[in-house]
Amino acid sequence: MDERNELILLYDYYGELLSDSQRKYFEDYYFNNLSLGEISEELDISRNAVHKQLKSAINKLYFYEDKLKIISKNNLLLKKIDKLDSKIKQELIDIIES
Repeated sequence: MDERNELILLYDYYGELLSDSQRKYFEDYYFNNLSLGEISEELDISRNAVHKQLKSAINKLYFYEDKLKIISKNNLLLKKIDKLDSKIKQELIDIIES
């Protein structure tokens, strides 16, 4: 998985744990495809300040996964489920959906 997709996945899981400003910078940069310069102009701050906030948000996302391991645990669970036979898989799906 490339770094961009990994960061977006981390954001999907842990984005709500970031500050409002960090979410704004992250979303502008990764979802709205704005450059650091465009974000800095829009918010009337320096390009370096945007870079620092974005870097801080990224570090927090990696920190949360390192401590909580939700994505790692989810991937492990999916691998284990994939090894189950189809009848058991369907029973698990039925339990989850009810």
